[in-house]
Amino acid sequence: MWLLLAFLSATLLGFYDSFKKKALHDNAVIPILFLNTVFSSLIFLPFIFLSSSTRILEGSIFFVSQGGWEVHRFILLKSLIVLSSWIFGYFAMKYLPLTIVGPINATRPVMVLVGALLVFGERLNSWQWIGVALAVVSFLLLSKSGRKEGINFKHNKWIYFLVFAALLGAISGLYDKYLMASPQNGGVGIDRMMVQSWYNIYQMGMMGSVMLLLWWPTRKRTTPFHWDWTVVLISLFLCVADFVYFYALSLPGAMISIISMIRRGSVLVSFLFGALFFHEKNLKAKAFDLALVLLGMIFLYIGSK
Repeated sequence: MWLLLAFLSATLLGFYDSFKKKALHDNAVIPILFLNTVFSSLIFLPFIFLSSSTRILEGSIFFVSQGGWEVHRFILLKSLIVLSSWIFGYFAMKYLPLTIVGPINATRPVMVLVGALLVFGERLNSWQWIGVALAVVSFLLLSKSGRKEGINFKHNKWIYFLVFAALLGAISGLYDKYLMASPQNGGVGIDRMMVQSWYNIYQMGMMGSVMLLLWWPTRKRTTPFHWDWTVVLISLFLCVADFVYFYALSLPGAMISIISMIRRGSVLVSFLFGALFFHEKNLKAKAFDLALVLLGMIFLYIGSK
């Protein structure tokens, strides 16, 4: 069951990345990201309210449990990690082709796997080492493809933004498993709906502060903001994708390394969007690079069974 949910989450994430690329075109990044956190919070506020003041949702998958500071401090850290990843990732998404962003983001499972080795004491087998090697080779080849479009991986700050966003995303994935694992298994044991609901609320507050302090005073000297309806779709698809992801992660036997890997399959959807709707260039070479990433994911999957 958790495998099917992981694939569904991956598909939704592919649409999320594509809508994000559309919304960011010639648009201000900070307001788009702030609105994303606002709409995401509005989606979950009714669940928080109904769970705290009524018994309507009690026993359902939408019920949001309650807790004090000893619980919310962990969710607050989750919000900070994710929002930091998003800030770097949104800026990279705006200035880089979707067909480059997707394959680089697809290497996150390798980062999660390495993190799992360090944090949870797992060990790489031969299949997994092949998967890691293919991911490294694909990154090097993607760098070569990028140079044909004037993107030098060594000197392009948006590439560094993207890699840093991916690293923070991998850290967030490992942290999710820790948050929802039971105390008997070395985790905190926080309810998944509580994590998803409240981390959106906290992100809205953080992003609102960033917008007021950094963007608003300089808004007339930077890229102007204009409304795009894909902003709503960004929040909707992300919330559903994350809901499915958290639910899958909470099921017995769910493996963070496998779920994280499958979610990166979202690159197939975003790559198609980049080719068909954004008419990006050098697709044959990038498709080969993407194929290596996906092949590496298959080896990671085989090695993790």
